[in-house]
Amino acid sequence: MWISELSQRSGLPVATIKFYLRDGLLQPGRSAGATRAHYDDSHVRRLRLVRALVEVAGLRLDAVRSILAAVDDDSLPLHEVIGKAHVQLSASEAAPPPTLASQRRVDAGVRRWRWRVSTNSEHRTALARALDSMAALEQPVTDGLLDTYAAAMRPLAKREVSAVATEDAGRATETAVIGTVLLEPVLLTIRRMAQEDASSRKLNRRARPRDED
Repeated sequence: MWISELSQRSGLPVATIKFYLRDGLLQPGRSAGATRAHYDDSHVRRLRLVRALVEVAGLRLDAVRSILAAVDDDSLPLHEVIGKAHVQLSASEAAPPPTLASQRRVDAGVRRWRWRVSTNSEHRTALARALDSMAALEQPVTDGLLDTYAAAMRPLAKREVSAVATEDAGRATETAVIGTVLLEPVLLTIRRMAQEDASSRKLNRRARPRDED
């Protein structure tokens, strides 16, 4: 296909595609003259991935470039490729480092849950920062609550990972990124709905549904 069709299929303006070509985020097409080139489905898939990373995940281009380098590295296991994307989603350069106490609590939790999470995972740091924030508001998170969350998340995570295609690193990364970013609001909203239900049953007994009367 020509670049005009590539633009139509990817939903990106030609100018943006040319920028990605110049910046190395999109592989060159097959030359068809001094100023023209043919593109194929691999270019469409790459643009979908770049678009997911930039528009959905809100990542900067240097972070996108790092993820794409991992996608293109055939020596990396798929687990590490997806991990690169997840690390960028959790990274926060401006946030202060967490306290040692919270880091130790997170490390202890990972051991308690028997999870295979890298010792230098950005997720550990993000969780420790969250624990610090709750403690600063005098609403500390107990280990029991963390254990409850971990027990609830593990089967969900296993189901989500099992749905990720494994034959194409780029497509798998795109699925993982979009699923992570766009499904998180779904998870949070269902949690809030569950809290509303629990609150209604416990604190507002006059509003019980008829089938419970």
